[in-house]
Amino acid sequence: MFPDIARDDVFRLETRRLWLRWPRVADAMAIQRYSSKWEVARYTARIPHPYPAGEAERYIFAARQANAAGHDLVMAITSHRGKSEPFGMISVESRLQGRLTLGYALAPEAWGRGYASEATRAIVDASFLLTNAVEILATTRIENGASRRVLEKCGFAHQGAGREGAPARGGMVDVDRFKLERSVWAVDYGQRSAVVPPVDAA
Repeated sequence: MFPDIARDDVFRLETRRLWLRWPRVADAMAIQRYSSKWEVARYTARIPHPYPAGEAERYIFAARQANAAGHDLVMAITSHRGKSEPFGMISVESRLQGRLTLGYALAPEAWGRGYASEATRAIVDASFLLTNAVEILATTRIENGASRRVLEKCGFAHQGAGREGAPARGGMVDVDRFKLERSVWAVDYGQRSAVVPPVDAA
């Protein structure tokens, strides 16, 4: 689904405070560190807890494979300043024809600073600009109010609640479902582009 420009590991997205780039083997320690925390894993469907040794390396390898194939866009979230190691990951995955699914997880020390919203806007912009996707879907755990606010801030509309499989949580969990349609995004993107430069993909 993603074009050649995104299938090379030099591809990155820049925001006001962040770089979003392909994950690297050198990121494994940082990913292992925050993914091992229960407060991070508990709201996700696929981060196991306890987090097994070597899981970060396996995750990075799979993410790079998916990026190279153009199926998904899985990006490490890093800061413009300070250490280059990631403090979170964000992805859009092609699971249905013309539709992408969004997911993200950040280290607790990065919570409450607007990074999730900033990274989400960047990857959503890139997804619609680089693909023919008609909509992006996302889910949050019912009790995860912070993630719900991120999606609403980025234009996602609530589609109701339900139950979905969460393999790492051992079964089904209660979730809120969200959707962002291309037509809704286009209006917002046009308004933002009139004021600030678009996402830089270099």
